[in-house]
Amino acid sequence: MKRVISRAGAALGVVVAAGAFAIFDGPLRAQTPENHDADPAAALSAALGAACRGNENQFANYLTTDNAAAFRALSAEDRTTFLKHISVTEELGKTLISSDDKNHIVLRCESPGGTAEYRFGDTRVRENLAFIPVVVAGEQEAEFGLVREKGAWRLLSVGLMLLDIPQLSKRWAEQEFIAREDAVIRTLREMADAVKTYRQSWGRLPETLAELGPAPKDEVSPEQSDLINEHLAAGSQGGYQYRYRIVPAPDGSDPNFELAATPEEYGKTGRRSFLYDSMGKIRGADKHGAVAGYGDPLISGEKAE
Repeated sequence: MKRVISRAGAALGVVVAAGAFAIFDGPLRAQTPENHDADPAAALSAALGAACRGNENQFANYLTTDNAAAFRALSAEDRTTFLKHISVTEELGKTLISSDDKNHIVLRCESPGGTAEYRFGDTRVRENLAFIPVVVAGEQEAEFGLVREKGAWRLLSVGLMLLDIPQLSKRWAEQEFIAREDAVIRTLREMADAVKTYRQSWGRLPETLAELGPAPKDEVSPEQSDLINEHLAAGSQGGYQYRYRIVPAPDGSDPNFELAATPEEYGKTGRRSFLYDSMGKIRGADKHGAVAGYGDPLISGEKAE
């Protein structure tokens, strides 16, 4: 459950001190999904299954009243992202439920990108609280907490952190921005390397990004040099638009080039704009969707000449 722990655990809002509750150990018999309101393990299985399938309404049924309202108030995109974090999958899947030799639930989420298997441990219950260790096969364990609300079990925590839907959605959205921007910076460097390779191969700079794009087998040419993928050759990938420009040298020597990346939808697919300048440095700033310039700061790790 590495992704749940690293992304959910770090983002969740309120810490529950270890040992704050006196809990006695006592394995409960894994029950069928029909008994999910009466059995915490079945409730957790149903919640994870709903997240796997992308069933927002069903997932919300296993949240506390306040969190359910907050979840439903999120945008459709944020709800989808939230479910991906909970289910540890990138694509919608289907679920298969079985049990191990100790009658613990084994839940499989099968999606086109792969299968995640959740193995439940012993449920520990005291009055209106329940805690269940869950292991994604071969990976780290996380403990889910549930609370009995109006006679039914509802998700309360992941690890030692209480679920706080509004804070989670904001922090996960911020993490998505950071991850996307890091990918843009890597892409700019890879595109710059492609431009340099093109110049070494053909003795000139490409006129457009399209000339760096895919070529038919054994038909590499200056018009199709097969150095970047079709998305970048068309100027768009991962929620960002990419632009390329030849920069003439003031002294008449060999020209250089610039690469720019801007969010396709400012505030939704990204905030910062980036420029790989003619000196080979990357600059970035929140330009509200406009192109970054030479007056913008160098990104972390870049050193001024």
